[in-house]
Amino acid sequence: MNNSTELTQHTPVKSEKSKNKIAVKASIEFVTASDVKQWITEQAQALGFADCGFLSVHHPLFAKQMDQLQQWLDKGFEGQLQFMHNNHHLRANPDQLVVGAKTIISVRMDYLTQAPTPRTVEDNNQPNQGIIARYARGRDYHKTMRSRLKQLALNIEAMLPEWQHLNIGSEKEFIFRPFSDSAPIFERPIADAAGLGWTGKHTLLINKQAGSFFVLGELFLSLELPDDTPVKEHCGSCSACIDICPTQAIVAPYQLNAAACISYLTIEHDGIIDTKYRRAIGNRVFGCDDCQLICPWNRYANLATVDDFAPRHKLDSSSLLELWEWQEAEFLKNTQGSPLRRTGYVNFLRNIAIGLGNANASLETVEQLQSKLGIHNPMLDDHIEWALLEQQNKLAAQ
Repeated sequence: MNNSTELTQHTPVKSEKSKNKIAVKASIEFVTASDVKQWITEQAQALGFADCGFLSVHHPLFAKQMDQLQQWLDKGFEGQLQFMHNNHHLRANPDQLVVGAKTIISVRMDYLTQAPTPRTVEDNNQPNQGIIARYARGRDYHKTMRSRLKQLALNIEAMLPEWQHLNIGSEKEFIFRPFSDSAPIFERPIADAAGLGWTGKHTLLINKQAGSFFVLGELFLSLELPDDTPVKEHCGSCSACIDICPTQAIVAPYQLNAAACISYLTIEHDGIIDTKYRRAIGNRVFGCDDCQLICPWNRYANLATVDDFAPRHKLDSSSLLELWEWQEAEFLKNTQGSPLRRTGYVNFLRNIAIGLGNANASLETVEQLQSKLGIHNPMLDDHIEWALLEQQNKLAAQ
């Protein structure tokens, strides 16, 4: 899940033009506001974003999304995501989130470093490997996204004098603020409305030319630029993502019970994971890619152009036992600047314990599980004991 960061500071940046004299060459003649949008898109792509779209902070989608959010919350699908109950006034009124903002630039960034085999879940063929969601194997994308969005804003600022004849607010004080999963923002609906793709039945955004293996970000700014338009959805009668979900978290097309989603359970959920989900979690120790791997549109998935997504510390190829052997100091070292920090060490061990319970029968696995019994807390012991029982039953059946 990528909608899980708490509210942070939202003070807009009032840029000082004297400090931001960035030489940016214009590739087109600025006759209309649409020319400005084209230029910004070119700049965004040069910074590593695959595409961008534009949407007014006053777009009617926000009221509709508030109704849908409340229906989702009423069903109890949020699990421990209590922040989803907060700051509804900011979700509904993004102009209050960044005072002075007029337009939201929505961007997407591809993150795959290796193309998976289309329409298969290869992760299931490696039961002894610790599977980490592909977006999380490198550097924390939130930092990468925000720093490049800030650079995009500075590039825009340098061009403001060129646009003063267009009546888009370029003569006024320039205000901007970048976000990436870091505020109460309807991130995916904004990207949908801005034409970056359509919302799939798994509730992720799908792009016809690029699949769904990308992350999203937003740049709020004070320029008034025309809205882009949404694209037609192309899921048709396909239900592959619904059918493949190990925990049946996609309860209906376009409806996700986050509390049952493996991404939520292994990242956001704190404490004991219900036994009814443990076998279904398999060897997934941080996130889950199944609904994307099976999606036919991901045969068009693009590879990352940003080096930050390259796997670090063998996070794309480590066995469950290798990860299990990490001491806390090693966990903190190997997850510095990584999304994996979000779980915390003990919850990370909890996830690995479940994976070891689901791994192939092995006396070494039993010994390694026993080595951490009684060391941390009763919550972790609960999962270790479950894993030991699973392993012992499989050994007995051999």
